[in-house]
Parts: sequence; C-alpha cells; structure tokens
Amino acid sequence: MEDPFGAVPRPDIVRVAAWLLVTALILAGLYLGREVLIPLAVAFLISFALSPLVVWLGRRGLPRIPSVILVMAAVVSIFLSLGFLVGSQVRLLAVQLPMYQSTVRAKIDHLGESMKGPGIFDGAMDMIDTVQKEVEKAVAQNEEGMPQTRVQVVPTPESPFHTAIAWLLPVLTPAATAGIVLIFVFLALLDRGDLRDRLIRILGGSLHRSTDAMEEASSRISKYLLMQLVVNMTYAIPMALGLWLIGVPGWVLWGTLAAVMRFIPYLGPMLSALFPITLAFAVDPGWNMVLLTVALIVVLELVSSNIVEPVLYGTSTGLSTLSLIAAATFWTALWGPVGLVLSTPLTVCLLVIGRNLPQLQFLDTLLGSTPVLDVPTRIYQRLIADDPEEAIEIASNAINDNSVPEFYNLYGVEVLRQASHDFLTHARAEHRLRVVSGMDVILDDLRDEYPAPELSSGLPRVACIGGKWETDNVACEMLVHALAFHDIFAVQRPAGVLTARYLDKLDLSGIEIVCLSYFSREPERSASAFCRRLHHRWPRLRIVLALWNPPKNFADSEVYSRVGADAVVASMDEAVQRIEQLLSPEVARQRKIAPRPENDVDRVATLRKTGVLDGHAREELDALAARAAEVFDVEFAVITAIDAEQELIIGQSIELPGDISREGSEMITHSRVDAVCDHVVSSDETLVIRDAQRDPRFADNPVIGLWKTRFYAGAPLRTSEGMVLGALCLLDTSPRELTDNEVELLNEFAADVMHTITAYQPSLPETLDEGSIPTRS
Repeated sequence: MEDPFGAVPRPDIVRVAAWLLVTALILAGLYLGREVLIPLAVAFLISFALSPLVVWLGRRGLPRIPSVILVMAAVVSIFLSLGFLVGSQVRLLAVQLPMYQSTVRAKIDHLGESMKGPGIFDGAMDMIDTVQKEVEKAVAQNEEGMPQTRVQVVPTPESPFHTAIAWLLPVLTPAATAGIVLIFVFLALLDRGDLRDRLIRILGGSLHRSTDAMEEASSRISKYLLMQLVVNMTYAIPMALGLWLIGVPGWVLWGTLAAVMRFIPYLGPMLSALFPITLAFAVDPGWNMVLLTVALIVVLELVSSNIVEPVLYGTSTGLSTLSLIAAATFWTALWGPVGLVLSTPLTVCLLVIGRNLPQLQFLDTLLGSTPVLDVPTRIYQRLIADDPEEAIEIASNAINDNSVPEFYNLYGVEVLRQASHDFLTHARAEHRLRVVSGMDVILDDLRDEYPAPELSSGLPRVACIGGKWETDNVACEMLVHALAFHDIFAVQRPAGVLTARYLDKLDLSGIEIVCLSYFSREPERSASAFCRRLHHRWPRLRIVLALWNPPKNFADSEVYSRVGADAVVASMDEAVQRIEQLLSPEVARQRKIAPRPENDVDRVATLRKTGVLDGHAREELDALAARAAEVFDVEFAVITAIDAEQELIIGQSIELPGDISREGSEMITHSRVDAVCDHVVSSDETLVIRDAQRDPRFADNPVIGLWKTRFYAGAPLRTSEGMVLGALCLLDTSPRELTDNEVELLNEFAADVMHTITAYQPSLPETLDEGSIPTRS
C-alpha cells in the first residue's frame, strides 16, 4: 500500500519564484483592469444564469437568435418593472416621511430624558468640556495680537454645459456600465458555443478534462444562482407579507430590497433589515411595531439560515466555509462591493480549474469542501499526534453514519494497515507506541459506548489469535466485537511463540473455529506452522486465516491450501460471513437466496405483459448491453429478467455459456435461486460486488463460476409503477470499483433499457399459467 502522505520533494527555488511572480502579475492585472473585468465578470455570471432558459427554448424548436432576444427582453422587462415598482414606493414614502418627523423627534426626546442624570461618565465629560474651553480661550488670546486679513474666494461661474455634465455624470456612468453588461450578456448567450470552444482551447491539456471543467463550472454556478434566487424569494415574500400585517409602510419596497440585497454575502441581509426597522421606529409612536419587525426579521433569518439554505444549497458550490469568507475578503479588496457579490461564483471557477488541471490542484485543496484526508488517515494521524480523544470523535461520527461492524470493516482495518505499512519505514518507536496505545483507548471506548447485544450462546465458539505483530492483536479485538453484533460469542487469545507451553495455555476447549490474524505481507511460513500445530493438538478445529494485507498471489488458492486453513479472508466483513458460514451452514445457505418481494406475483405478471420474454426486443437489448460494456469498459454486460422461478438473459454483449430456454426464444436461463440479479430485484437497489471471490454470498455461486466473474454491478430495471423486472449487469473477470458518478450513470442506462422493454406491448392472453413463458404468434 502506498504511503497516504507521500514523500514531499524539495521545492525548486526558481519555480517557486516564477509562480510568485506570475501570481503577483495576475493580482496586479485584476486590480488595474477592474474597470473592464468587472462588467465582463458580471456579464458572464448573468449568462450562466440565463443560459438554461435559452437552451430550453432551443429544445422547443425556437432558433438561437430569437431565443436570446426573447430571454433578454424578458429580463429587461422584469428589471424595468421592478424599477418602476420601487420608484413608485420611494415616491410614496418621500411624501409620507415629513409626517413621521414629530414621532421621531418625540422618541429621541424621550430617550434623551431617560438618559439624563448623573452617570459614571459625567466627570470625564466635564473634564473634556473644561479642556476644550481652555484651548479655545488660548487660541482666541493668541489671535488678538495678530493682524486680521480677510480673504474672500469668488468662484468662477460655470457654463450651463459643464453644469449639465456634472449633474448627468453620476447617472451616465452606471447606465453605461449596465449597457456594456447587457451587450456582453447578449453576445455571450449568442456565441455560447464559440466562447466555450475558445475557453477549452485556453485550458488546453486533455479535451475530456477541459470539457468536464466547463460543464462542472456551468452546472455549479447555475445551480448556485438558481438556489440563491429561490432562497431570496422564500425570505422576501414572507418578509413583505409580515411587514404588511405589522403595518410598516412600503412593504413591497422592503421585500424587493431584501430579495436584491441578499445577493450580497454577509452585508446584504443586515442592510436590507436596517431600512424597515428604521421606518418602523419612525412610524409607530410606541415600540410595538419596532419589536414586531425585529422579531419577524430574526425568525426569517433563523429559518433561512438553518433550514432553507442547507436544504436548497447542499453542496452546490463545493466550497468550504473558510474559503467562502476568505474569498469574500479577497474579491472585496480587489473589486470593492461588486467583488463581494461575485466572490462565490468566481471562487467556484477557481475550484473547478484546480480540480481539473494537475498544475493547480492546490486550489482544490485550499478551497474545496471535500475532506483532503479520508477517515482512516485522519484517525491514524491523530493517533500519531498522541490525540486519541479526537480520534474517538472521528470514529464515533463514522459509526453514526454506519455501524460498529461496518466501521471496523471500512476504517478500522485500514488504520491498522497504514500502521503496519509504516512500521519499518517512517514510524519511530514513539509513533508505534502511540498508535497501539491509542487503538486500545478507541476500542475500549467503542465497547463501552456501543456494547454488543446479549448473546444467545453462553460459551465461546470462536477464538481470535494474533499472528505476529501488535496490530494483529488489535484486529482480533475488532473482530471479537464485530462477531458479537452477529450473535457469535468470540474471545481473544494472546499471541506468542509457537512452543508447547504456549499451546497449553491457549485454552481452546469448546472452541470450534480459530481465526489467525496477520498483517504481514509474507505470512505463509508462519501461518503454515501455526495451522499445523493447531491441527495436531486439536484435530477437529477449523481455521480461518485473516490476511489483512493480502499479497499479490492472494487469488491463488493452491498457495493457501498448503497452509492448512479452512478459509482465507481479507476483510472484516468477509471474516464475519465466513465464520457464520462455518458455524451455521444452513443459515448461511438461506442468506444466499434473495427474499422475494411482497408484490412478486404482480411483478411477474407485469414482466410477462411486456412481451420481452418472447425475444421481440433481443437485437435492441443486445446492442444496449454491448454499449454498456463498452461505456463502462468491462468484459461483458447482460440484461436479465427475473420470472417466477428462473432468470432469463434477454440481452447480452457477447456469446456466453449456459442452458438455452426450450420455448424458442433462445435465451440463457438459470434457476432463480442462483440468480445474483434476484438480489437486485429483492432490494430494489443497485448492487456492486467488487470481488465475488471475496464475498461469501457469491463465491461459490454456479453462475459466477460458469462465467469466471469476479466483478458484478447490477442496476434495477424499474417500471413507472416501481416494480423491478430484472437488472442491467456489468461483469468483469477482474476486481474493480465503481465511482458514485458511474453508479448514477448505470442507473440512467438501466432506465433507457427499461424504456426499450416497455416500448412494445404485444397482445397477450388475460390468464397465464404459473411458470409459463408467453410466445408471440
């Protein structure tokens, strides 16, 4: 296993200096060119938000130019309508404001009277007044002895043209900027394809990587802006209605202002709340309106921040909280208030570039919200730092998302695997001690916080023994705790040198299975000697060999048949399942059979009504299976249908061995009991088996053995009514993984397969004999 931290090369001074110089030039260009760059950035931001509307109109048959014109006209109309509405509200308030002067003056006088009287600052204020008077007196005496010269400056009268320019300039500048932005938006929407091609050319490198960067940036920014608009509207509408009920004048204006101002991070909500609170203070002679307005704004802020925003935003930006604050500070310093508004979208672009350009991956590390260290590495690092308390907290959080056995399987063994890898390389003696002692603390805490349920058996049936290192013993502790959650009473026996005295002290009376734990990459000689001595002393004992660091020849069963073990496992989950299988073969055999869904009769009837079992869509389904195998780069793919008592291969990418159905449809059939896809039908979820040889449920499955399959991924073929008729399956002869995106794509592919199956509906008899397969006449 590779070092999770990796060797850090010495930095090249020339390269570091070049990067610093380039960074300084970029920052200088951003600051000096802000007059041009700000309109461009705003325009591209608006184009990201409007582009989905243009694309939607284009898919409805409207040409590109009319689509852009229609969207731009709608946007301009909305802004003009809002401007007219806000202007009318402002004029109305301007007429009413003089009426509130007496109320404001009375409140201020009342507050002034309440604050009169002796206070702790009165003496200080008197001293300041005395000093000020003395200074003014000294200045006056000094000026009495100096001659007085009176100078009067007569301003030069300005021409009417200059006066008009002075009045129009503050209006023309933002109007011109808005016009430039609109032109840029129109051109960006009109030439979207050309701009995209040019940006891809600038990014360079892999065409796939550049395309992914463009798509990810567009998707994240569009989603962020849409969610921002929805959040602002869900805040502004209740605020306007609440102010109307309270009686605050201009409630439409304040609701609109809140929707607009909340686009400004951090400062916008405070500024939008200041105006209605101030007006409520001026309108109501008492304090009820002010208190109700403040309460309304506080409640809306709490609901929006803690409920609406987390639900709608989710991980739309992919930025961490710290990076959002730092980005707001950075862009505000460069571009002022507009930079604050643009800070999040611009930082999202930097994040996407960092994720897709290897030279700038440090941006993803600095800005992204994805943890840079996985859970096992974080726990291992905290143990090295002698901080088991934080390691316990990380472990508890992981268990809350899974369970104790899953934690041991996914994370616990991986922590020990990293420790065993560093044992003779990077780790010092103190590090080894900290890791082992810290793991003892973690396991003690987990046993106390997550005690296993009461066991039905009163005597232990399994003993776990460490093979060589201290990490082997820690893995035994984990396995004992995990087995208890599966109602298996197991105990740990201490490791030691294989002597007669050591074997006498093992105390394996009543033990049926011994699990030997090894992290060593070459455990064959030690394990062989241990198994031989155990079998000589206890002939009926069955041995499970747990190799947590499986060597390269792990798949070679002949190597470990010489060791003398009854089973060889490589993970905590596999160890639990193998031990269950050895202790209760019948129970394990039943678990290999998928339970049938409650609606199985209706499901089978729906399957037969599609007519797919007569082979009418065989060519189309074979083509889809071949496409799936090529897209996901696997050996082959099949499309299966689960009938009442058998599984039928209704589509396949290559010729496969198997029994052909006798009804004329030329489909390979298997018993439903042996069908791996029946587990997909039963669970109604995508099933991914990384290595079937390491999964006791499927290691001896006849279909898996017939097709020499190790990797399996099956997505349910689900009807619109929610019935699963079969599965789209990817199979490979080597173990592999599927990413979350690939699983999602597989589910989408399965939906396309289901559409092909249901596209043809033949006429069938109303009644069917159970187990029969209809054929098309």
